[in-house]
Amino acid sequence: MRELTSDTLGVLETAALLRELTAGLIAVDDFDAALAELVRITADAVPGVAWCGFTALLAGEPAGVAASDPRLAELDDLGHGGESPAMNAIRRREMTIAADLTTEDRWPAWTDSARRLGVRGVISAPVDVDEQAIGSINLYADRAALLGTRQQLTAMLLAEHAGLLLAAVRDRARRAERAGERDGALLGENVVGQAVGVIMTQRGCPAPEALHVLRSAASSLDIPLREVAERLVTTVSRPRES
Repeated sequence: MRELTSDTLGVLETAALLRELTAGLIAVDDFDAALAELVRITADAVPGVAWCGFTALLAGEPAGVAASDPRLAELDDLGHGGESPAMNAIRRREMTIAADLTTEDRWPAWTDSARRLGVRGVISAPVDVDEQAIGSINLYADRAALLGTRQQLTAMLLAEHAGLLLAAVRDRARRAERAGERDGALLGENVVGQAVGVIMTQRGCPAPEALHVLRSAASSLDIPLREVAERLVTTVSRPRES
């Protein structure tokens, strides 16, 4: 059996990281929760990376920060006046690398904070989410010169994959919000609201679950939801024969 080379191992590790990210984010519909999962998985999976953070902007404004270690969260926010590797990556739309912060002078205030927190190297890669949301994924090393070509390639692939996953998360969140609005409108309709109330009483369940039961019945019978609601309310309201 041929011995695995370092390059082959790097490819396998990156593929495993992307699979784990997909599995972790595939059912999430909350953007902040997705960012938290993204930085946790990345920090654990990329060799040479001690911590991971994410800086998010929505319509050009700060929209979220995530950090695998809460102590380092300040490095990913915009508290340094926009002068940071993350903002440099976002503005220039290219990967920003500082392999040794002991000789770095591009972002003095940010670099001082990073050194104080034990960070010695950083890679920030821009992440395009959708037409409104953009960001940067930030990989941190606790020793200088640990972030080489292998980590840079991983950061590039990770940023592209994370953008697709986060776009899907935002899309699911929008669809869930629209579904919630539709449910609210349906519950506001007299006959549907009455039918939901009947099911809640019969089953002892909350309104969303009762509405789901009503929808399932409509789907099974292949008739409109309101018609099922009307039939149920009529049946319950009909006087029993003595």
